[in-house]
Amino acid sequence: MDLTSPKAVAAAAFACLDLTELGDNATEEATLALVDKAINRHGSSAAVCIWPRFVAAARKRLGDTSPVRIATVVNFPSGDLPVEEVVAQTSRAVADGADEIDLVIPWKAFAAGDEQAVRTMIRAVRAAAPAPVTLKTILETGELKDPALIARASDIALEEQADFIKTSTGKVAVNATLEAARIMLEAIKRSGRKAGFKPAGGIRTVDDARAYFALCAEIMGPGWVAPETFRFGASGLLGDILATLEDRSAATSKGEAY
Repeated sequence: MDLTSPKAVAAAAFACLDLTELGDNATEEATLALVDKAINRHGSSAAVCIWPRFVAAARKRLGDTSPVRIATVVNFPSGDLPVEEVVAQTSRAVADGADEIDLVIPWKAFAAGDEQAVRTMIRAVRAAAPAPVTLKTILETGELKDPALIARASDIALEEQADFIKTSTGKVAVNATLEAARIMLEAIKRSGRKAGFKPAGGIRTVDDARAYFALCAEIMGPGWVAPETFRFGASGLLGDILATLEDRSAATSKGEAY
């Protein structure tokens, strides 16, 4: 990827975008409007990331052959639901047509020293969403804060066969940061696995995207970024992507900061 070309960065960002609608007051109408934005004359976003209750409607809208994948969230946003409830959420979402599950790990328990809670949750959800369903684990790095905790959470998620590690829910004060991204990418490289990385929350511009792509190239090597290994969790980013591709100024986003 040519990181000096805004259009190249914008095109790559769109291809790696999980276009997100997780607003507290989200409606089916708004969710389907977002789904309709996932394909345009520039191509398609990697996925839409939506509330579980809208998965069936999104599947009906997209059909079974769309290049756009349907991602949904479980144990979201608190991360502290009982395992049985999260497994039930997951099973329903997969039955409704979800291709990807974004699981919030029990980060509060983990921060208090309970690593087994994280392992138990991921194993249970992985069993409920076996391949080819993609499992992303949300670490809530802005709340973990400690680099050692972020690294350890990343290692555990990867050991438990998560397909992606994701920074944030977008629902806390500090979401995706380049500092957390570096720690998580280093964990992926250390694992030796073909696993992916998803920064989410507050990524709004093509310049933001460029910074993450540059970090990936530094740590993982040129050519690593692809929808199979990298996603942005965002809604506000789409406006600047399209403005860059279409040579116009982006309107200020008033959407959520996912």
